[in-house]
Amino acid sequence: MAVENRGGAGGNLGADAVAKSPGDGYTLLFASGGTLSVNPHIYPRMPFDPRKDLVPVAAAARVLVFLVVRADSPVKDFPGLLADLKAHPGRRSFGSPGNGSSPHLAAEMMKSMASVYAVHIPYRGAAPALTDLLGGQVDFLFDPGIAVPHIRAGRLRLLAVGSPSRSPLFPDTPTLAEAGLAGFDADTVFGLYAPGGTPAPVIARLNAEVNRILATPAMRERITAIGGVPAPLSAEQFAAKVAEDSQRFGTIVRERRIVGD
Repeated sequence: MAVENRGGAGGNLGADAVAKSPGDGYTLLFASGGTLSVNPHIYPRMPFDPRKDLVPVAAAARVLVFLVVRADSPVKDFPGLLADLKAHPGRRSFGSPGNGSSPHLAAEMMKSMASVYAVHIPYRGAAPALTDLLGGQVDFLFDPGIAVPHIRAGRLRLLAVGSPSRSPLFPDTPTLAEAGLAGFDADTVFGLYAPGGTPAPVIARLNAEVNRILATPAMRERITAIGGVPAPLSAEQFAAKVAEDSQRFGTIVRERRIVGD
């Protein structure tokens, strides 16, 4: 198996390459949920038709977002963050991996639902955003998992998890829904997609193999260790999840007038 990392345009370049490949089951796209659930809403022109040219095959992992501040921050919990933002409108900032990324959308959801304001600082990836949080250049961020070692080491304080369920890594940390934002859900799902026209038996075989691997202890432990949750789904369930996420994220994109980089 050969893996080719083809970044650019929020994943659209890699997705377009797969969308234009033969539907024989040998060329697949592994991408974040945002490729099909967010990009069509933030890019005025897509190089492929996300509804026809790519077919959801199998989900791999649900990616959680962790709301964090520095350990020396005076903010001790989520209510404290909201109080601080309301007391200092426009004077606090948050980082994200880029416009339209799931951490960015999570922060915009929080701002909308809690009626608070903070300045968005987009970066080219989660790592530089995290570096600037640790260095004090931004005040908080929603992290997609790379901050977990810093949380465990005590360099960052975890305030809440932006998921419907608590993280297995931090079971004592509340979700944002539990902390007061009812229905808050900023999860995305990484998974495999095939070119449109790929035969149903091929998709069924690939789905079965992915779910078999997800059921192994080694894979479950690996996904959990980096902050995710294994997400074994049928191809039909995965397609329904993509459609659901597209509707949910499309709403916040339109409301906050978010555009792609």
